[in-house]
Amino acid sequence: MKASLYHLQLNVSNPQRSIPFYQALLEYFEYRVLAAAHDFMGMSNGTADFWIIATPDQHRQPALHRKRSGLNHLAFGDYPAYAAGYYAVFFEDPDRLKLEVAHVPGPTGEGTSRRGARRKPPRGS
Repeated sequence: MKASLYHLQLNVSNPQRSIPFYQALLEYFEYRVLAAAHDFMGMSNGTADFWIIATPDQHRQPALHRKRSGLNHLAFGDYPAYAAGYYAVFFEDPDRLKLEVAHVPGPTGEGTSRRGARRKPPRGS
């Protein structure tokens, strides 16, 4: 069975800061708001849903660090591997989760598809 990402939930320490951040970022990638309130927001691009949820007080410590076990970073883009022409912008969300927006031009100068591409491990993750 072939599967793809259905949804992702990010627990955030300060939803008043993180919800506007992610709403602006995800709207740029053509996601639309499914539901929202003061402590959560759900967005979708029709393929994958992205949920931002307030972290309960009792679970806010320790703060996120990408080198601990668990999530290292999220990458947005249609790229199969690090190759000639690859470029990316790296930045952090309000909770310091590393985010990446990447592009690898294909033979026509457009982004390449994942089919038939060999993936190399990310550099410096």
